[in-house]
Amino acid sequence: MTPERLKQLIGGGETLAVEFKGEEKGTASDRDLVETVVCLANRVGGESGYLLVGVEDDGRVTGARPRHEAGHTDPVRVQALVANRTRPSLTCRVQVVSLEGKEILVIEVPASRVPVGTTDGTYVRRAIGGRGKPECLPFHFHEMQAMLADRGMLDYSALVVPDARWEDLDPLEFERFRRAVRESEGHGDRALLDLPNPELAKALGAVEGAPTSLAVRVLALLLFGREEAVRRFIPTHEVAFQVLAHTRVEVNDFFRWPLLRAMDEALSRFRAKYHEEEILVGMQRIGVPDCPMRAFREGVANALIHRDYSRLGAVHIQWHEDRIEILNPGGFPEGVRLDNLLVTAPKPRNPLLADAFKRAGIVERTGRGIDTIFAEQLRAGHPAPSYDRSTETDVALVLPGGKANLDWVRLLVEESQAGRPLGLDALLVLHRLAAQPLITATEAAAVIQKPEPDARTVLEQLVAYGLMTPCRDRKTPAFQFSAASCQRLGMTVAQGTERSIESEQLAQKVLQYVLSQGRITRREAADLCDITSSQAKRLLARLVAQRRLIPRGQGKGTYYERVP
Repeated sequence: MTPERLKQLIGGGETLAVEFKGEEKGTASDRDLVETVVCLANRVGGESGYLLVGVEDDGRVTGARPRHEAGHTDPVRVQALVANRTRPSLTCRVQVVSLEGKEILVIEVPASRVPVGTTDGTYVRRAIGGRGKPECLPFHFHEMQAMLADRGMLDYSALVVPDARWEDLDPLEFERFRRAVRESEGHGDRALLDLPNPELAKALGAVEGAPTSLAVRVLALLLFGREEAVRRFIPTHEVAFQVLAHTRVEVNDFFRWPLLRAMDEALSRFRAKYHEEEILVGMQRIGVPDCPMRAFREGVANALIHRDYSRLGAVHIQWHEDRIEILNPGGFPEGVRLDNLLVTAPKPRNPLLADAFKRAGIVERTGRGIDTIFAEQLRAGHPAPSYDRSTETDVALVLPGGKANLDWVRLLVEESQAGRPLGLDALLVLHRLAAQPLITATEAAAVIQKPEPDARTVLEQLVAYGLMTPCRDRKTPAFQFSAASCQRLGMTVAQGTERSIESEQLAQKVLQYVLSQGRITRREAADLCDITSSQAKRLLARLVAQRRLIPRGQGKGTYYERVP
């Protein structure tokens, strides 16, 4: 740990990964030290956390008091203290770093894949508390189960429910499962159709044991349970369907039904509100929906499959006038982030449940349902789906609806008719370009969440199709809509040029502010440029991609400085 790196950690303030422990009023006890280390080990994320002893909560450096003989602190003894008083034992890196003439005790805590406690049985975890700040909170058993499920080390849907019996399962729900397979147009596992109910349940892993004494798993109750059995044995499961008009709630229904019945109900209500507009492309009539059925179906299925069933809370399906929101308890599994959502390997929180939905033909067997959600939204002429409101405890999917961009839909259909169907990467790049005047390979790579060589391939393909053209008068190669594309999208070339000039003017405004003030936050950028927070986010991301700014800090504390 260098003094420069330590200054950077202190400057970012307390986060989920950084805890300050001031000793201005007295030496922190060994117990307090060990519990804080345990807290940092039991946190979301795979990177190391840091306990900085000698830094007050407000960031003042007051120095760590000596913990050992002769007025000094022995890092090796602190390391041994932590290892001896944690279970399983944690091996931390401990250093004493001089800063501003004072010594700071720095304990680097590796993230643990399993719950860690003290030898006297204290379990705490790092999370955002009721005051909106990082705190050490009690780590309850059901939260440990959720943590293991997040990290792929526990399948909650595979747990046996001791008091549940075969009689708690509803034969009608088995028939509903078979009907889903038959209606899946070949996507389901038709080998399951002729199996009797007990054999079908066994094939899905929903029960185990001898025919005379079947042990019922959580999966069996979620798929086939009678309503009263679901209420009794899985009280955390609930689905809410809400229709909201501004602040007025028009429909507010809650269900504790097995999952396939809940899916059927959600789709039935979706069809009742479904509306599409027809356009004529050549000789072909194309229906353009307010919200694509496949995107909605995958979104609801994902929420039911990947929710955390160890936590209370309903899966909310909220129908607003201009969007649909689908929210489920349980954050993204470990390793899944907003910036790799489209490319990371499928990591279901409940693998047995996910497999059952695939074999029923309800979701993609490839596990790439999120690609379907994005592609269907974009092909229907709507803005891209958003997961930006997701937190470490909940996932929120927003499907923008309303009137579609018919010129956009017509362009995509014409390209497909010409034998040039556009994949998801191309759709994402074009969608981003529709929101800004130019796009570079670096920006395109961030949009498709792949390396720059892959992004350049997509850009070259779009140039070859005549949809984009390179800009020749820039140091950094960039691309814009071709004149033909502008015409097809109802936008003049002059409008594209004006957008380019305006975007660069905003960028210069931000850079001038950083030059005079030293840093800028997203909120400050939005106020400065008189734009929305999401537009400011894209502007700052573009400046980072162009290596004109560099981000510092994490989460809400993120700010931006000029590149040294």
